[in-house]
Amino acid sequence: MSTTTAGVLFIVSLIAALAVSYRFFGDYMYRALTSTKHIVVERGVYKAIGVNPDAEQKWTVYARSVLAFSALSLLFLYAFERLQDKIWQFGADFTAVPVELAWNTAVSFTTNTNWQAYSGESTMSHATQAAGLAVQNFVSAAVGVSVALAVVRGFARNKTDQLGNFWVDLTRVVVRVLLPVAVVFAIVLIAGGAVQNFSDGTDVATLNGATQHLTGGGVASQEVIKELGTNGGGFYNVNSAHPFENPTSWTNWIEIYLLLLISFSLPRVFGRMVGDKRQGLAIVSIMAILAVGSTLLLNWAQLSHAGTVPNAVGAALEGVETRFGVANSATFASATTLTSTGAVDSFHDSYTAFGGALTMFNMMLGEVAPGGTGSGLYGMLVLAVITVFVAGLMVGRTPEYLGKKIGAREMKFASLYFLVTPALVLVGTAAAMATGNWSTQLNVGPHGFSEVLYAFTSAANNNGSAFAGITVNTPWWNTALGLAMLFGRFLPIIFVLGLAGSLARQKPTPASAGTLPTHKPLFVGMVAGVTLILVALTFLPALALGPLAEGLR
Repeated sequence: MSTTTAGVLFIVSLIAALAVSYRFFGDYMYRALTSTKHIVVERGVYKAIGVNPDAEQKWTVYARSVLAFSALSLLFLYAFERLQDKIWQFGADFTAVPVELAWNTAVSFTTNTNWQAYSGESTMSHATQAAGLAVQNFVSAAVGVSVALAVVRGFARNKTDQLGNFWVDLTRVVVRVLLPVAVVFAIVLIAGGAVQNFSDGTDVATLNGATQHLTGGGVASQEVIKELGTNGGGFYNVNSAHPFENPTSWTNWIEIYLLLLISFSLPRVFGRMVGDKRQGLAIVSIMAILAVGSTLLLNWAQLSHAGTVPNAVGAALEGVETRFGVANSATFASATTLTSTGAVDSFHDSYTAFGGALTMFNMMLGEVAPGGTGSGLYGMLVLAVITVFVAGLMVGRTPEYLGKKIGAREMKFASLYFLVTPALVLVGTAAAMATGNWSTQLNVGPHGFSEVLYAFTSAANNNGSAFAGITVNTPWWNTALGLAMLFGRFLPIIFVLGLAGSLARQKPTPASAGTLPTHKPLFVGMVAGVTLILVALTFLPALALGPLAEGLR
């Protein structure tokens, strides 16, 4: 079987599995997250934190709850890192994490970014990995899904200012969705060869006679939620390229499936909550069109191996784990940058110029195809709102979406949501270049610029992957990227909750002959087109200075 054929079968099998999951896992999440009953464990949590689970919140209160919980999470994780030398370390000897790095890492895992400016196995103790980082993998993902549920209620409800209860949503996402799936697939990964222990590791002899220390740890359990929650932070420095994290080609398939599962299934929840399954199908169709297109283009860019050295050896193999090969690595790269995962099983800095450009463009889409857990859905709904506004201007009528009028207030929230991330990416990149902090990169010219642009694109979009050709464990980079992650996560959340609150207060507008159907192929094509045009207009000049200049040279 040829490499191309194997790559196509790999993609087709993923599409088939996700199509089945959209229906059945989507229905499960709908029932689990919209139930009126509270199970025993959940009631215990509500009692412990003093929350009335039957009370609902306005969008401003919901937003304050998100910010308060995230702030406490950040402080807890920062303290855990700074004090890890005083916490039981399971036999290993780890020092406290330095101030700037601890800040950057705490922000990173709290915002679901999981940007790592350190080597996990040599910097973080088993206790920090399991009780600090892995816990944030669960709750930061749950925050995203919770916000998505509140946004969907804004579309589904009428003449109310109530968007649900953040603490109830958060608890249910963790207890009913993330934990059960994580337990099952952790066992699957252990069966596939992933490590799960609290060992300090062992020394082994390499082929050339040297000695190498192999660190053990609670890898499989952290690996599952890293992918399922679109987190991406690896136990080891080389992330999912490490055989203890991702042992075989079939576990590679499992990990890609997991990082796409929730984000591709949430549109089904959206369709059922708004009372029209066709709306959910339209949203997932837009996501699928963008995702399949990106994946095929990235595979083409890598398999065509443009460039002097790749042409000489017949493949773009630099930075690629031979267990997975070029095609499956390109598919992983596409999936991880289309979502907010950021996990890697190959190194994007070694990709061809156009391949690297596509990984950046995936993140510049706003990670909506399908995006992060929850953030992908509400990001796509914002783009749908912008699209119906543009369509309304074309025909000269007030735009509507799902019976809600899109007026000046709604468009202000949607516009601010869309503009936050590009501003952070472009201003951050300009600041790094203007202040000389680009000098920590390993390359000069267009590729060096791409490394800086990728870093801020990844941080501001809460992705967490890196070109890996730039040293970012410095006070300037830790601070700048930490701020980009914070603003890139929470400003959009505030704006999208404001949009949901504004929509929920409206009374429904009956459909008329002039209403744009938002469940048909025309609308699907329009949203996909508006998304691509907006991103191209925003980022094309920056891409032209980096990967495009390198590829066309």
